[in-house]
Amino acid sequence: VLGTAQGVVAVGLGIPSRIDHPSGRAVGSVNIPLADLDLRTRMEERFGLIVGLENDANAAALAEWALGAGRGSRDMVMLTLGTGVGGGVVVDGRLYRGWAEFGHIVILHDGPPCQGSCTGRGHLETLASGTAAEKAAVAAFGPEATAEELVRRASEGEELAADLLAEIGGYLGSGIASLVNIFNPQLVVLGGGFAAAGDLVFDAAREVVAREALQPAGELVRLVPARLGSKAGVIGAGLIGFEAAEHGA
Repeated sequence: VLGTAQGVVAVGLGIPSRIDHPSGRAVGSVNIPLADLDLRTRMEERFGLIVGLENDANAAALAEWALGAGRGSRDMVMLTLGTGVGGGVVVDGRLYRGWAEFGHIVILHDGPPCQGSCTGRGHLETLASGTAAEKAAVAAFGPEATAEELVRRASEGEELAADLLAEIGGYLGSGIASLVNIFNPQLVVLGGGFAAAGDLVFDAAREVVAREALQPAGELVRLVPARLGSKAGVIGAGLIGFEAAEHGA
């Protein structure tokens, strides 16, 4: 983060880990080997600057709320669909600083095992992520198939591929419906690499949300694609850095 006259004044970091904000520790991670690390202190010692630390999906959510698809809203949920499912929430114009590990909402209590270090089963990211799409593609089209191929086949009108993406969208909608019932957001922003599937996944999710979320929220909430793309996390980390510089980490 650059000051007007004094050069760099702070560093903002967004990492795929659960953060203990008072201490600045990375408590644990599912998809990377990072746990129990006093990251903020280490980075402050390395750079000699104030460091703001946040979960990467929270950082992306903050960026989309401030500058992207959520601009102008007061209450917003964001899900990032990639290797797993990350999440962030803005409530009454403020970023919620809890873990927001929406990828570990239980969708099927006896479903397939979760990934990484998670020992649960049937979690949202097991069923509605880019990784889930790739597994579905491999099962349907062979060991060399990818999530991108699945999306391409569906966009070209192949019924099996479209049905597989709709199933993934249904699981996604189940998770979103729970979030709508908790937070009653004006909109849900969907980003991350797998969000490129767009309405091939989102339409099924919208149907489930409209059916399963309490009314009128289920009918009123909008599911929209993110606008900032792969830069959302970096932009959000910058905003976290500004916040740390202004208020202290």
